[in-house]
Amino acid sequence: MNQTIETILNHRSIRSFTDQLLTDEEIRLLVESAQCASTSSYIQAYSIIGVTDQGKKRELAALAGNQPYVEKNGHLFVFCADLYRHDKVARDRGEDVKAALEGTETFMVSVIDAALAAQNMAVAAESMGLGICYIGGIRNDLDKVAEILKTPEYVLPLFGFVVGHPANPSAKKPRLPLEHIYHENTYNLDEQDFHKHLSEYDETISSYYQNRTGGKRTDKWTEQITQHLKEPKRTYMNQFVKEKGFNKR
Repeated sequence: MNQTIETILNHRSIRSFTDQLLTDEEIRLLVESAQCASTSSYIQAYSIIGVTDQGKKRELAALAGNQPYVEKNGHLFVFCADLYRHDKVARDRGEDVKAALEGTETFMVSVIDAALAAQNMAVAAESMGLGICYIGGIRNDLDKVAEILKTPEYVLPLFGFVVGHPANPSAKKPRLPLEHIYHENTYNLDEQDFHKHLSEYDETISSYYQNRTGGKRTDKWTEQITQHLKEPKRTYMNQFVKEKGFNKR
């Protein structure tokens, strides 16, 4: 096993950082690593906004559910689906590409491009001994996030991404069984396999929480996920996405 794979397999979210800020060189290296991710048809349909203003970080932390590590970290990035430059380039050349930009396929391309870039950054950061955590909580109120970051039409903030020097490394959280993720040739619909592997995973997760919390939590993954999905979340999202110019067609 090589060092890159060891880094990937050792991933865990970090939610407590020292006061040490990332250097300009580290930030540049992380962004350059993100840019080397695969991109559909060379479109590069994303942007990354670095937030250094402490007031803005504080506001974003509040919007994300008062998560303190959104404010206190080595650096805060916000990854955005971005078709603004593509619209502007086309208009400057006298072309109207609105129909393509507003299509579902281009929307998916922009979101996938941003996610691939972010995961490249995650691996790069962890290989440097830094910790990372994705912040989906900024989607609690994207109207205010867009106002804080002054994002124009065709730019959609997707998630925050905090990086820093770990102050309190967390334990590695067990993932779903490989058999639930990897299917060969066709999707495996065997009910017996399905329940067997999930039952084993539930016990693994229950033990993980019990050890992590000193017995205060023992919930199983199936319980946790069912509870999480009982009510729709962020139901304003469909309208907001369309108002930003995405996924209209």
